[in-house]
Amino acid sequence: MKLIVGLGNPGKKYEENRHNIGFKIIDKVLEDNNFSGFKEKFQSHYSEGRIAGEKVALLKPQTYMNESGRAVNLAKAFYKIEPSSIFVFHDELDLAPGKLRTKFGGGHAGHNGLRSIQACLGTPDFNRIRCGIGHPGHKDRVHAYVLGDFSKAEKQEWVDNYVDTAARFIDLLLLGQEGDYMTRMAQHAPAPEPKTKEG
Repeated sequence: MKLIVGLGNPGKKYEENRHNIGFKIIDKVLEDNNFSGFKEKFQSHYSEGRIAGEKVALLKPQTYMNESGRAVNLAKAFYKIEPSSIFVFHDELDLAPGKLRTKFGGGHAGHNGLRSIQACLGTPDFNRIRCGIGHPGHKDRVHAYVLGDFSKAEKQEWVDNYVDTAARFIDLLLLGQEGDYMTRMAQHAPAPEPKTKEG
């Protein structure tokens, strides 16, 4: 079994936050693959089904971001899933908006969700899908930025298509074709041109 996790914070208040892009992608994966609706399990919104012939569990931890590892570890232990079969979608400050990179293992770069998962699993060796949201420019502005909503313009320009595309080609990730997955993202959901300041 493969475990696909989207990181975010629970509740209507956080729904459109940049920090919740992982939740948005998991919602779209569920919709596209006709999984049954989410149920409450593993301190999460949880569903399971099949993608590309693989049995797959979808997980949206409801523990708040900085405790995400508790939920992931509960599902891992219940299904005896290897960390290498866990895929975590999360927002990434160090990538420009609309970029996507996959990564196996490594540090958490200050991301509280990844930090919690590493601590609870006891290993950094799981798959991360880094969803670029850009950086506000100064570390003092990061908290407000990630907990701020995507603007209407951002959603129209790239977010909605990005989420759709990330979900549409999820089978490539599960088949170990990370390079092809990133190529499809670049082709079908190209990152917007960086905004330049006039004057």
